[in-house]
Amino acid sequence: MAKHKNGKKLDYFEAFEKQAELAIAEAKLLVEVIENYKGPDSLDDYIERAHEIEHAGDKLVHSVFDAVTVDFVTPIDREDIISLTQKLDDVLDYMEGTVQRFYMLDVKEMHPKAGEFAELLLKSCEKLGKALEDFDEFKNSKKINKLIIDVGSVEEEADELFFHTLRELYSHGEESPLYVFVWDKLFQRLENAADACEQAADTMGTIIMKNC
Repeated sequence: MAKHKNGKKLDYFEAFEKQAELAIAEAKLLVEVIENYKGPDSLDDYIERAHEIEHAGDKLVHSVFDAVTVDFVTPIDREDIISLTQKLDDVLDYMEGTVQRFYMLDVKEMHPKAGEFAELLLKSCEKLGKALEDFDEFKNSKKINKLIIDVGSVEEEADELFFHTLRELYSHGEESPLYVFVWDKLFQRLENAADACEQAADTMGTIIMKNC
C-alpha cells in the first residue's frame, strides 16, 4: 500500500470513514446555518467553516488517488475505490455549495422547508457513516446491508419532500419569479446532496456483491 507523508500506510476503509465524518460535520453546519439564518451578510464565518471542511475532504481524496495510483494490491478494485471516494466527495461539495449559494443568490430569508431538507441530509450522512464503520468487515457484517438500505429510505423521504416543496413553490402565485428561481436552484442542490448519499450507499452495495 502507498504511504502518507508521515510514513503510515493508507487505509482506504479508514479514509472512507473520514470522508463520512466530514460529510456529517458539513451537514451539521448546514443545519446550524439554516436554524440561525440572519441574512447573507452574516454568512462569512459559516462559509469559511464550510470551506475548511470541504478542503479537508479534498485532501483525503488526493491521498486516496495518490495511493491507488501506486499500490500494487488494493483491498477492493481500484475503480471501486475511486468511484466511492468521488461519490462521498460529491456529498460534501453539494452541501458546501448550498451554504455558498445562500450568499451568492442573496437569500434574505430562509425558506421554511430548508430546515427539513437539512435534517434529512444529516440523517442520511449519519446512516452512511454507520455503514462505513462496518465496511472493512463487509463480508462478515450482519447489519451493513440494512444500513445501506436505510440511506436509500432517507433519500426517498427527501424525494417526497422535494416533490411537494417544488409544487408549493410554483403554485403560490404571490411569490416573485426571482424568489421561485432562487429556491428552485437551492432545493435542487439539496436534493442532489441527498442523491449523492444514496449513490455512495449504492456503490457500497455493488462492491459488497462483487466481493462476496
